[in-house]
Amino acid sequence: MKILIVGSGGREHAIAASAAKSSQVDEIYCAPGNAGIAQIAQCVDIAAMEFDKLADFAEAEDIGLTIIGMDDPLVGGVVDVFEKRGLRVFGPRKNAAVIEGSKAFSKDLMKKYNIPTAAYENFADPDAAIAYLETAKMPIVLKADGLALGKGVLICNTLEEAKAGVKTLMLDKQFGDAGNEIVIEEFMTGREVSVLCYCDGTHIKPMTSAQDHKRARDGDQGLNTGGMGTFSPSPFYTEPVQRFCEEKIYQPTMDAMKAEGRDFVGILFVGLMLTEDGPKVLEYNARFGDPEAQVVLPRMKNDMIDVMNACIDGRLDTVDLQFEDNAAVCVVLASEGYPEQYEKGKRITGFENFENKDGYYVFHAGTKQTDEGIVTNGGRVLGVTAKGKDLKEARANAYEATKLISFENKYMRNDIGKALDEI
Repeated sequence: MKILIVGSGGREHAIAASAAKSSQVDEIYCAPGNAGIAQIAQCVDIAAMEFDKLADFAEAEDIGLTIIGMDDPLVGGVVDVFEKRGLRVFGPRKNAAVIEGSKAFSKDLMKKYNIPTAAYENFADPDAAIAYLETAKMPIVLKADGLALGKGVLICNTLEEAKAGVKTLMLDKQFGDAGNEIVIEEFMTGREVSVLCYCDGTHIKPMTSAQDHKRARDGDQGLNTGGMGTFSPSPFYTEPVQRFCEEKIYQPTMDAMKAEGRDFVGILFVGLMLTEDGPKVLEYNARFGDPEAQVVLPRMKNDMIDVMNACIDGRLDTVDLQFEDNAAVCVVLASEGYPEQYEKGKRITGFENFENKDGYYVFHAGTKQTDEGIVTNGGRVLGVTAKGKDLKEARANAYEATKLISFENKYMRNDIGKALDEI
């Protein structure tokens, strides 16, 4: 079977690597892909938002399955375009992907169906938002309603910061139309956990847990990014926590979407906060997380294509989802200055050090192939991932592996998973 993956980041590289292990897959294409993906797939010069061109390509090449990696095309309705043309595609339709595309929608859904989440209000008027903030308890969280590359969340410690945040999101339009409406919600404290789930519209199966590090600098300082590293599993996601989430969050979310006529088929990413009052939903995403996919997929024992087909066919309940009894840590190598100003075009060396190195991976995020070799082409450049028998060993392996890759302007956090040392 031929498959097509839509996207160009580290997540799509991880998806491609898992697809390459499937006995069902003969050829892999990726649109538009990157320099790392090009080593295991044929990259196609079609942008992720060019839906008709993607569908034309899938028809012309007799693609057996298309996997949508990115949020923008899902929220934009690429799955609907493919399905109307009789093409097999993995991902939620537009009316289901809204669970990520609109934070106001997802918060209203949780309120309506009693799914645990932070108290909140939605605002389309900046003056009304500021009036509400003047009576609110600090710290408080401001979220752009729409897609903002994982960066449209502001944690404000004072009223002045919160008012400035409203200006940033709604008036200055730092994230464009994503800030036309905002969600203001209570600040929750606790451990964060990310759980990716396979869904077939009726059934939902959670994968192993993970935890992302969003801030740019060590000690969770600096600006929010798309993710500077992650580890799996989370030691705080215990069996009792999982049982609670399955009963009160995962299945109720599937049931709620079905009740709304928005059957969710694909990957549901559930961002959790483990509060003193129990687990609560921070956010939903409608696809694999990045960089969560880089630590979850390498630990999955199942054939990924089998599981995706079961989701599309509505028979996920027949799948026994299994993961290795180990751990993985991903450290993102970024360009100095990310997520603000940074230079591109820096030559990367050291990839040969990972050849035939079992349990070690270099997932490309922002890279480009040139005549001089592979160069940096983004803020997040690579995700260096390593497994270990436990989190401590996986973390040591991952940081040792980061030394094998070199490029000018290389930057990384040095404390991914460091809190684990305290456990």
